[in-house]
Amino acid sequence: ATIAFGQSFQITPVQLAATVSALINGGTRVTPHFGVRVLDEEGGLVKTLEYETEEGIVSRETSAAVRQILESVVSEGSGKNAYIEGYSIGGKTATSQTLPRSANRYISSFLGFAPAEDPQVLALCVIHDPQGVYYGGTIAAPVIRDIFANVLPYLGIEKTGTAGENGEENG
Repeated sequence: ATIAFGQSFQITPVQLAATVSALINGGTRVTPHFGVRVLDEEGGLVKTLEYETEEGIVSRETSAAVRQILESVVSEGSGKNAYIEGYSIGGKTATSQTLPRSANRYISSFLGFAPAEDPQVLALCVIHDPQGVYYGGTIAAPVIRDIFANVLPYLGIEKTGTAGENGEENG
C-alpha cells in the first residue's frame, strides 16, 4: 500500500523513461534503445535502426493534455528549477521515502522533456539518499536544467519568443 503514494522507487529508470515517453509523444510506446542509426567513418549512413512500437497507449488528446500539465509543473510549479528562459520544458518532480520510513532516507528525482509541445529529448535525474535538502524539485530539477541548457542548443532546438534578425518575434 505504501508504494502507491511514493514509498520507494519500484521501476527502473529505463522503464520510467519509456512509459513517460509514450505518454507525451502522442501515445506510441517505443522499445527502449540507445541508437537510431549507424554511420561510417565519414559520417555516411550505413544503417537505420528500427525498433518495435505499440500504438494507442493513450489518445493524442490525452497525450497533449499530459504535456500541457507537465509543462505547467516547470513554468508554475514544483519543477521551476528546471526552467530555462526561451524553452518550453515539461517535467515531474518526485521525492519518495525509502523503507523503513524510520530511516528518514529518500530518493529524489526529476524527469524533464523538451520542447514541451513536441518532445525531442527526455532526461531523468535520480538522487539516492541525498544529504540535507532532499526534494526532487530543489536538487534534481537543476541538474536537468543544466543538462538541457547544453543539449538543446547542441540539437539545434531554438529558443522561442526571441527576437529574430529583423526584430520580429519568433515562435
